[in-house]
Amino acid sequence: MQAERKKETALKPLEQARRTAALCEEKLASDVTILDMRGVCDFTDFFVIATGRNSRQTKAIYDEVAGVLKKDHSVLPRSTAGVTDASWIVADYLDVVLHLFTPETRGFYRLEELWSDVPSIELAAG
Repeated sequence: MQAERKKETALKPLEQARRTAALCEEKLASDVTILDMRGVCDFTDFFVIATGRNSRQTKAIYDEVAGVLKKDHSVLPRSTAGVTDASWIVADYLDVVLHLFTPETRGFYRLEELWSDVPSIELAAG
């Protein structure tokens, strides 16, 4: 029964980043990466970067992430951009910023190269 479903607890920033990455992978995003922005950036702790095959899939990935984080963890993005065009969707969850790209847009902006000195984090807890 839905009434018996227990809401999951609040997520710590790294847990939220890993949960976000896992949700992206479940919706078949490719090249999912978590960048540890602590120490180099004062507005967030982690970037989660993922690619959808096209803008339709990118939007579907965003909808899934936003829906599950809201439903299971009561977490809403502080702001979003790019949802209509969906070639680059940015969702700012404060401690975690989600970047969803189409392949062409990810290749053009190359965030991993821009932040090449930033360590990446394992997607799953070790």
